[in-house]
Amino acid sequence: GLDGLRALAVAAVLLYHHDPRLLPGGFLGVELFFVLSGYLITALLFFEWRAFGALDLAGFWLRRARRLVPAMLVMLLACLAIGALFLRDQLAELRGDTLAALAYLANWRLILEQRPYFASFGRPSLLLHLWSLAIEEQFYLVWPTLLVLARPRRAFGLCAGLIALVVIWRLIDSAAGLTASWPIYVD
Repeated sequence: GLDGLRALAVAAVLLYHHDPRLLPGGFLGVELFFVLSGYLITALLFFEWRAFGALDLAGFWLRRARRLVPAMLVMLLACLAIGALFLRDQLAELRGDTLAALAYLANWRLILEQRPYFASFGRPSLLLHLWSLAIEEQFYLVWPTLLVLARPRRAFGLCAGLIALVVIWRLIDSAAGLTASWPIYVD
């Protein structure tokens, strides 16, 4: 059922990208997808923790890589080929975006280059949307590691504290009239 709900979240995002008037809040499907994915991964990790008394981090990451890397490599090669054939003026940016995608750092590339997601003028990068996969993969790296290092109960408290700090930072940032170039926000 939750996988079906994730599929609806993705469909909402696709509708929004097709025509925002069809589903004005469709971009919120991204947040729903992240929340559900986080819940499912956490449930999987807790099941492993209860069943075996520990987490096999290498096994966890290998399973994620087997599921995601082959399709991503095919997509990256196809985008590079399209860029080389039809988008030569964007090839340098596409190469950089490809390297960021391979390292699962597309979100940080967008932030550091101050390329807000919704502020793209002209033709956006073929790989612009990979910021969300980068965030998901960073979660897959950080969350299980945090669970192993801090144990589940302390990890939840630490996570709640970090979330509170981010919320406070964003409130201060907004109150001061500052804007962040985070690719998923429209400031």
